[in-house]
Amino acid sequence: MNDSNRVRLLDTTLRDGEQTRHVSFSTSEKVGIAEALLGVLKVDRIEVASAGVSKGERDAVRRICDWATASGHGDQVEVLGFVDDARSADWIVESGARVMNLLTKGSEKHCRTQLRKAPEEHLADVRRTVACALERKLTVNVYLEDWSNGYRDNRDYVYAHVAGLQGTGVSHVMLPDTLGVLSPEEVEAALSDMVARFSDLTFDFHPHNDYGLATANAMAAIRAGVRDIHCTVNCLGERAGNVSLAEVAVALRDKMGMQLSIDETKLVAVSRMVENFSGKRVADNAPVVGTDVFTQTSGIHADGDQKGDLYQSPLGPERFGRKRSYALGKMSGKASLKKNLEEIGIHLSPEDHAQVLERIVKMGDQKATITVEDLPFIIADVLESKDYRHIELLSCSVTSGLDLESTVSIRVSIDGDVRRASGAGNGGFDAFIDAVRKVLPDTLAFPELVDYELRIPQGGSTSALTEVLITWQGPERTFRTRGVHANQVFAGINATLRMLNVMLHQEPAES
Repeated sequence: MNDSNRVRLLDTTLRDGEQTRHVSFSTSEKVGIAEALLGVLKVDRIEVASAGVSKGERDAVRRICDWATASGHGDQVEVLGFVDDARSADWIVESGARVMNLLTKGSEKHCRTQLRKAPEEHLADVRRTVACALERKLTVNVYLEDWSNGYRDNRDYVYAHVAGLQGTGVSHVMLPDTLGVLSPEEVEAALSDMVARFSDLTFDFHPHNDYGLATANAMAAIRAGVRDIHCTVNCLGERAGNVSLAEVAVALRDKMGMQLSIDETKLVAVSRMVENFSGKRVADNAPVVGTDVFTQTSGIHADGDQKGDLYQSPLGPERFGRKRSYALGKMSGKASLKKNLEEIGIHLSPEDHAQVLERIVKMGDQKATITVEDLPFIIADVLESKDYRHIELLSCSVTSGLDLESTVSIRVSIDGDVRRASGAGNGGFDAFIDAVRKVLPDTLAFPELVDYELRIPQGGSTSALTEVLITWQGPERTFRTRGVHANQVFAGINATLRMLNVMLHQEPAES
């Protein structure tokens, strides 16, 4: 084991991961995830269920095993079994699986308190169950539940239990940190002891993440000589979950020079599948698979990347089939905007670039981030409004309610003259029109609204910028104005203010 740099991953999303609160995969979902894990992501082994749970569980295992056998993955599907003589073994055989992972007690406390048996009695039961499974042509691996606490409290119990498994035909002895209580130093010391003491056995390590140390503990297990690591997609699992498949795979490959079978370009796709089926959202900043982990927000970082890739690491997005992006907001700089303009193929003059950046920074104080899809809206808005500002909205309060008339209070500056008014109407925009008419010069002929079009960028979310295009019928011609804002009402207000600036700019010449 120590001479090899080949690491095998057992993914237990469909068994241990399903112990996450409120997570229960349907049969079709289980089959889909299993096919993705083995056939697409290329993990080495998957643990898919617990024996005897339900008829639906057996149907799911049977369908997974039918596909796996036909695809050449039959020996890679494993099922948790229990110390119950032949009952679990028969259930597993009937489901079509070939591997049983037998759950035994890895601590004396569990053995005596939960089972109410002496260690010798439990070991005899385990050996008998192993024999039953082997008679049915199953491959048998053995879990030592709560091994980490068992090893800490009474090593002699653990030693005797593992020694009792020698010569029984067990393939793997699987050592869980069931409650996620170990530090990396403790993992390395304990597993080094186990590997040296039982050099004829193959050990797996099954880490949980209660202290946030699961990835570091998996690395410690590798240093100790273990080459089989258990994990789940998106850290699913009881309490704080199991070690993340994506995190441990990347860390072992990059930091320890280990060889793994998985296809890294499929990590994100499988993560999204499990996210959708489980209903458990992946954090935006989750390593490798999070939405934002390849997004630079700081303008300094964007500038450094532009000048020499100063803020990039071996964790490049292309490695995982993703792209680097540069967030737009109040922390944006010239390089951030330039990177995004390059993405959509738009070139701006230095003056226009500065004005667009100024608008982005200002909007960032009100809206956390601005997407690249928002940029055309912002650019059009800035370029259309930079020529003149006869009327400016200084403040505006809009009040609306269900089955209630909307009201608006405004304060505007018209060529330096500050005016106030209030209005009411059928909705916030209508109320604004009522109020703004009261502050306009009597000589201004307010045009008729012909068409009102509202849209958000393609792929936009509920927080996306809103663009409003309004068609107006003036005295001599029809024209359109545009308004952009995160709030739909204010997008319409901005379009109206642009129309008024056009009218007020023309009005002196016509009067």
